[in-house]
Amino acid sequence: MVFCSDISNPSAVGKTYYKCSTFAYKHRPSFNFDLFSWCNIVTEYRKCEINSGFAAADSASLTHGDAQGRCAEDLFKGIQSTESGVRCDSLKELAGISKDVTFAQEFISRDGHLLLVKIVEDSKEYVFFLRPCDNEIMTHTLTAFMALMDHGIVSWENLSAVFIKKIASFVNSAPFDASIQQVSLDILESMVLSSYSLFLLVKQEITTKRLIDHLHVTNQQIQTKAMALLMALLQTAGDLDRKVSACYSGTVQDEMAHYLYVLQSITLNQLESRMKTPLDFYNQDQRDALHKLRDSAFDVESENLSQERRRSLCAKEFKKLGFSNNSNPGQDLVRTPPGLLALDTMCYFATQYTEAFKRFVLENSSREDKHECPFARSSIQLTLILCEILRIGEPASETGSDYHTIFFNQDKLLEELFCVCIQLLNKTWKEMRATQEDFDKVMQVVREQITRTLAGKPTSLEFFKNKVNTLNYSEILRLRQSERLHQEETLAPPVLELKERLKPELLELIRQQRLNRLCQGTMFRKISSRRRQDKLWFCRLSPNHKMLHYGDVDEDAENPPIETLQEKIPVADIKGLLIGKDCPHMKENKGKQNKEVLDLAFTITYDVEEYSLNFIAPSRTDFCLWTDGLSVLLGREMSSEAMRSELEILLSMEIKLRLLDLENIPIPDSAPVIPKPPSNYNFCYDFSQTEQ
Repeated sequence: MVFCSDISNPSAVGKTYYKCSTFAYKHRPSFNFDLFSWCNIVTEYRKCEINSGFAAADSASLTHGDAQGRCAEDLFKGIQSTESGVRCDSLKELAGISKDVTFAQEFISRDGHLLLVKIVEDSKEYVFFLRPCDNEIMTHTLTAFMALMDHGIVSWENLSAVFIKKIASFVNSAPFDASIQQVSLDILESMVLSSYSLFLLVKQEITTKRLIDHLHVTNQQIQTKAMALLMALLQTAGDLDRKVSACYSGTVQDEMAHYLYVLQSITLNQLESRMKTPLDFYNQDQRDALHKLRDSAFDVESENLSQERRRSLCAKEFKKLGFSNNSNPGQDLVRTPPGLLALDTMCYFATQYTEAFKRFVLENSSREDKHECPFARSSIQLTLILCEILRIGEPASETGSDYHTIFFNQDKLLEELFCVCIQLLNKTWKEMRATQEDFDKVMQVVREQITRTLAGKPTSLEFFKNKVNTLNYSEILRLRQSERLHQEETLAPPVLELKERLKPELLELIRQQRLNRLCQGTMFRKISSRRRQDKLWFCRLSPNHKMLHYGDVDEDAENPPIETLQEKIPVADIKGLLIGKDCPHMKENKGKQNKEVLDLAFTITYDVEEYSLNFIAPSRTDFCLWTDGLSVLLGREMSSEAMRSELEILLSMEIKLRLLDLENIPIPDSAPVIPKPPSNYNFCYDFSQTEQ
């Protein structure tokens, strides 16, 4: 029950409850409702009457369950009407009110959901192209059905194959109503995530190619829903084709970026099994692959040689290839990671880029032993570096959105990156004039070259190749030196003392920035057990810093006004701030949350610490801003890494500005000693006497 305080004329309460601007029930049914029986709600004025016993009978005349039961009955009859107008209005009303769990229970108890299923099953697809009103009816039918099923009252397992095929046909049809396709994609995603048997049925009806076609459209809602269904299929399947070409056009929103990130993670993680599998000495295929690698590098006929001579020649050639254990090169591939993945990348390079492979091996075998770059050892370590950079083997985060655009433009991304980077490694080895003792240093430089280049978000392999090759060893040294100069601070005691004096002023500046950021507000996502992120809510601090306002919002609401946020918490009632695993919503889902989600979670407790408001920040930056701002409101010290970083940046800038006049002047550790005053001042010249 909701108390209402916004009445246009409080003195004339009586039967004028309909003038209240905030009703107790969100949705008002359109059928057979008496105005006054519907509007017998409890206001601030009537609360006093209830306490006095005058309005007890009226206040109990219509409970929430009774109202929703009557509404469910009327809508159940309305959607069976033979008049299309009444039927459409009933379905439209149903689509809105089905979000209420009490109504959903009442409607489902009358088998209303089965009636919606029958409407879908009996529909004829060609009708939608001829009669626009039927498009609207089907849109409302599917929307209402999805809202009812979201409550979890009825199992998805009860749906028929006919219904699933019909929903799939809405998705598979090329020229079709966008709103129907959008809801249909949402329904299919829920089916796939709820049951493996339903996944098999959906997989038969929907192809990956058709979903990829939906990524070509300009409607971003359909793009997002199609990607969500594709993610659900990929997460459930073990053998689906996981290739998505560079088909996505337009601005990538947060939710789409998350789906692209998940797709990338799932695809690359298919290499995890090879990465964690050591070479098997008894596996003939793996042994043949090793010898094929050797044969690709050295065109030597060994058929007429004795067994001993052949064994000696093989050992010599495996040594030239850069294996540490030349008599048994398989030993080098026992370590996991990268395991067999290193053998795969070497064989791919030798097969696809044979000339470059031979040139690498022969060029290094002609150098002195201490200056040669060992191909096999370098390849094994490079494969491991690429696995770490691409995060192969790490599960997809529920909030991650950092994906590589190059992934969607390139088949066999890991193998192709390896082919570019192994040649880069040889080039860097020569630039550093490295020896065997410098192997780890060279690999560190190569890792930095790859990381810096990928950070620039290259869109194609050719772009990556050009960029990474311009980032030579000299450029890496220059970048390191530049970053070091920016990071280094003068450690002279006078400067440290000056920094301490400047800190309070700069900390106050950061506090004001944090509070201003809280006043602007932030959009937060609700992550359900099905990993969906389709529910949003907004929270912001009032301009006078006395209230926290929050409430559910639509995705297209960028910065909702403070008046539209229904709920609020007085800052004075906030008792504590919890972060990470101490948060109640993290304890409830213990074992399901990964470290990244834990690092973004925080909770504020208020009143008697029995109530809490739970947050999962959209990014680490937002997490730091909110926890710092809430700490300021609670009178505590800010402790986030963002605050420490910003304080160091501000201190550095302020110190440099104040020391501009002392450039190239050494600052002593202590102030110079003040000399003793002279015994007399006779050396002073009296200018007044000269002038006379």
